[in-house]
Amino acid sequence: MDMDHCTLLRSVLLSCICGLSLGTELSFVTCGSVVKLLNIKHNVRLHSHDVRYGSGSGQQSVTGVTSVEDGNSYWSVRGTFDAVCHRGTPVQCGQTIRLTHVNTGRNLHSHYFSSPLSSNQEVSAFGEDGEGDHLDEWTVQCGGSVWQRDEAIRFSHKATEALLSVTGEQYGRPIHGQREVHAMLGTSQHSLWKAMEGIFMKPSENHNYAYSHTEL
Repeated sequence: MDMDHCTLLRSVLLSCICGLSLGTELSFVTCGSVVKLLNIKHNVRLHSHDVRYGSGSGQQSVTGVTSVEDGNSYWSVRGTFDAVCHRGTPVQCGQTIRLTHVNTGRNLHSHYFSSPLSSNQEVSAFGEDGEGDHLDEWTVQCGGSVWQRDEAIRFSHKATEALLSVTGEQYGRPIHGQREVHAMLGTSQHSLWKAMEGIFMKPSENHNYAYSHTEL
């Protein structure tokens, strides 16, 4: 993602804050949407911030937070290097995407480093201005044809086939109370996620967008 795309994401959020959003709610998630993702089992939202792991990869940490209002929990739904995801296009079940952390421009990422608390597979945020590498790619596992907003889904890391998960371990300082996010093989209730607050881009030529109930 280039700087113009990063600027666009921040502009979309700003327009929502200013009350300028257009359109009606969508029932599905689309490319270009900016969303918060809730782990259903542990009731925490996928979160990142400019705090690096003190072990493992040393990359930017990814955690789960209970706060609904935290602005560091927004992620942009994007295509991959090999498959463009046009803004407003519904995300298909089985489609591979990238999730870019809006405030830092780094992508949700995993690799074979061990996570610091549970020793599962570390999940981090990686790259600059939305560009990282092939380890930023996740496959959306859902039950129908497209990713429905009210559906519990899973994210499978394309390179390792591990599932984005939370099992409840909590950090101490400097991110006290935040939950460890990691990746694990095997399906369980710990790997179920749901799209929550955000801005959902409409599938239309003029790129008008809709937004759900949100704290903004």
